[in-house]
Amino acid sequence: MSSPAERAVPGACPLDCPDTCSWIVTVRDGEAVALRGDRRHPYTRGALCAKVHRYLDYTRAPDRLLHPQRRVGAKGEGRFARISWDEALDEIAARWQAIIRRHGPQAIWPYYGTGAMGMLQGLAGAGRRLWNVLGTSQHVMTICTIAGAYGTGYTLGDNRVGMDPETLGASKLILLWGTNTLTTNHHLWKYIEAARRNGARLVAIDPIRTRTAAAADEHFAIHPGTDAALALGLLHVVVTLGQEDRAFIDAHTSGWEAFRRRILEFPPERVSGITRLPRERIVALGERLATTRPTGIRLTMGLQRHAGGGMAVRAITCIPGVTGDWQYPGGGAVYDVRGFVRANWPALWRDDLRPAGTRRLSMTRLGEGLLEVKDPPVESLLIYASNPVASVPDQTKVRRGLAREDLFTIVIENFATDTADYADLLLPSTMQTEHADLHYAYGHIYLAWNEPAVAPPGDCLPHTEIFRRLAGRLGVTEPCVYASDEDLARAVLDSDDPALAGLTLERLRRDGWARLSVPTPFVPFANGFPTASGRCEFVSPRMAEVGLDPVPTYTPPAEAADDGALARRFPLALVATASHYQLNSMFANVPDLERRQGPPTVVLHPTDAAARGLADDVEVCVHNDRGEFRARVRISDGVRPGVAAASKGFWPKRVAGAANVNVTVAERDADMGGGAVFHDNRVEVTAVPSPTPTR
Repeated sequence: MSSPAERAVPGACPLDCPDTCSWIVTVRDGEAVALRGDRRHPYTRGALCAKVHRYLDYTRAPDRLLHPQRRVGAKGEGRFARISWDEALDEIAARWQAIIRRHGPQAIWPYYGTGAMGMLQGLAGAGRRLWNVLGTSQHVMTICTIAGAYGTGYTLGDNRVGMDPETLGASKLILLWGTNTLTTNHHLWKYIEAARRNGARLVAIDPIRTRTAAAADEHFAIHPGTDAALALGLLHVVVTLGQEDRAFIDAHTSGWEAFRRRILEFPPERVSGITRLPRERIVALGERLATTRPTGIRLTMGLQRHAGGGMAVRAITCIPGVTGDWQYPGGGAVYDVRGFVRANWPALWRDDLRPAGTRRLSMTRLGEGLLEVKDPPVESLLIYASNPVASVPDQTKVRRGLAREDLFTIVIENFATDTADYADLLLPSTMQTEHADLHYAYGHIYLAWNEPAVAPPGDCLPHTEIFRRLAGRLGVTEPCVYASDEDLARAVLDSDDPALAGLTLERLRRDGWARLSVPTPFVPFANGFPTASGRCEFVSPRMAEVGLDPVPTYTPPAEAADDGALARRFPLALVATASHYQLNSMFANVPDLERRQGPPTVVLHPTDAAARGLADDVEVCVHNDRGEFRARVRISDGVRPGVAAASKGFWPKRVAGAANVNVTVAERDADMGGGAVFHDNRVEVTAVPSPTPTR
């Protein structure tokens, strides 16, 4: 029996992962003493990942930031002196008011990332009301999902909808396309295993033999950035066999004849040349796809991080429209399901308060924004839930921008990251066990409430409270910027959408989580799509309006598919995968996880290693014209010839060479939404000379 001083507090993991695990914090005498997954949750079922199961230790780490600080050294040195919250807020208010008088509010850029995914403390909510009232530049989240979201939206009518992942247990053929499920979405695996026990075949399509690909029945080691060509080649097999579902096509799709003509442009022999996969394997998978119902496709964000990424996701999400799989439980494709949470976003964000014409600045063009944008120039950057020195493209350019002496930079953080080292003011924020938040997921259809379990340590404050206090210092009179966390949650839940019926804050606080009010099994498009036509749109008028090909096609990557001069200089197509022990750049400073992750590595095929005279564990320089980073070679046939694989997320200052993989990545856009191109990157790998021995 629990003691009177012990209580169980429901919450949810805040991190950038599809699973958004529900958890329970055990609190004894005001201290969090245990953390476990909530076994009642139908999707996450009590399991936590290798990164999160010691989250309480993370909150108590000796290097955690606990007090506001002001820079006393040069930018980038990371030398600070402690100050009070009053001093920090007064300085921000004075500096911002001067900037606004000189250049206007758009000279201020609130810059945030996916370090916190909640509706209140994270990317969906924190601060947006205040930024709208002030009229600052708008921050555009281009780092993760946006190209694929656009591609999904052009096909299905909503950027973030798809099949319910829980129904994959009913699939007979499962394609895991560009996703390492066992590392980045592991709660889905139990549904995949259930399907396999019932005879389903599992196919992984990925340039790298990941943990997931190794566990699949088949692995298709596709060349990076050629996924759209494979999708069209598989459909070519379906169509030439006459296995398209004409009844579904006639009733629920538009533009079939134009799409059919496009499919016929991609016979397996052409697709083999593009993807570097054997023709006979493409045909065999196409035949299986043609005859297996239902087929479920899980795709995630990695495959759309190249110049043709949006079109790739569009082509893949059209497959179930041709095969008719959208009508079955276990059929369809899923990229992101947040679109099913039709919450009252206008009430939360209050975009109606934003002045017309405020400019938009892209997250993944930070270097450009700081060094090249004028009229007005960016004079102040406020960074929260983000570590851009480690996580955005063109690391060298980003560092140059952050080093500007005339740039007033505020960083809100839990730890002294590489980005924090460039701050003029460094402010400590709470972690998930210390604040309230409301969560939805991009990998399942449940909402969760995170109740604060313990008091914050030191002077740490929630993002929402920091912004309320800042609004007061700035003299903002708009009442909505001072709303409590509970009032913000109630506002966003106040929706007339049937899927949110009965999902009140009170219910979520009582139970910890709730499934959307949708049928079980949830087959969202059996009777229509949320497009203007009500159909799955093989031809998209909206794409034509913005100058894109309205019919799904293959858009080559800008670098990865190159076989000309660029490839002769930089022969290897580099992809940077998610780590099993880090999440983006989070946990990279945890000694135990850092040890388990090991130093940065680059995986090369034996033929590529031999051509360079490289052996296992040799230190190398991975480089192109944009920059270089150090890594250790790992030789494996888990990558195909011509492809190199590294891991993202390392803090530059904690690794040899003080740079990570993003130093080589271009500050360039994908085809849709301005998405990042992390996997559209060519490099060379050369040995680091051994130091000359000293006498």
